[in-house]
Amino acid sequence: MEREIDRFVRFLAVEKGLSDNYQLSVRRSLETFAGWLEKEHGVEDASGVKLNHLTGYLASRKLDNRLAASSLRVELIALKIFFRHLAGRGKISEDVAAQVDSPKLEKYLPETLNEPTVRKLLESINDTRPLARRDRAILELLYASGLRVSELTNARLENLFLDEGAIRVTGKGNKTRIVPVGGAARNALEAYLNGERPRLVSRQTGSEIFLSKWGKKLTTTRIWQIVKERARLAGIDTNVYPHLLRHSFATHLLGNGADLRVIQELLGHADISTTQIYTHVDQKHLRDVHRKFHPRG
Repeated sequence: MEREIDRFVRFLAVEKGLSDNYQLSVRRSLETFAGWLEKEHGVEDASGVKLNHLTGYLASRKLDNRLAASSLRVELIALKIFFRHLAGRGKISEDVAAQVDSPKLEKYLPETLNEPTVRKLLESINDTRPLARRDRAILELLYASGLRVSELTNARLENLFLDEGAIRVTGKGNKTRIVPVGGAARNALEAYLNGERPRLVSRQTGSEIFLSKWGKKLTTTRIWQIVKERARLAGIDTNVYPHLLRHSFATHLLGNGADLRVIQELLGHADISTTQIYTHVDQKHLRDVHRKFHPRG
């Protein structure tokens, strides 16, 4: 099983060009299953896997490890694509994973910040302390363009077109898209690029837009820390994190009349069903407004 997992992960990397994070996620899921299978059933080869092994494993992960339906779904997808690949190569006689139904996902509404709170957060970063211009540019860009935190950390100077008000980013599945950069974000980026980034450059510096004080590319963890720290300094009690600004970006666009297909394109969603969650957020907002202001709400 271990050898087949290695081959499959290499296939995802070389043939499919999938991201390192996705490869690690799939490997982790498959190796966890392989370890459980050997321990519980003494099976070490993929050809010995039966339907009851898969269902028993998923039940164990749900009950013993208390995994949510969304996490179980991720593990099942890894198992399904793995066994489909093995069946396609003739390594197993039957794709047993094809018979397993995906768990139903819980419906949830993404958290968002309202427009005044976003404004308060962004406009609070107006001092002259070190790295203030960098931090302002980071938050402005997250909100203006709805970037994922990984897209922001990997954003490069050669892909930033301030004159045209756009940035090219690489998202999930190694897919690139061009996203507009609004006026406030453009101003913040210009202030950072002209007045602060040159002082951060060192011999180790690449062409990433956002740099640490040592001149290195910022990590996603550091971006999280910056966003949380800036929210704290702004006196915002809400749990603020980078993806919250992405959710707010989409919700505010929809609330102000943007077409859902346009929002899908801006967010880089492969399927519009992923984007449709924001329609529920907007409907909830409308109901709340109606309840608050209508005489018989």
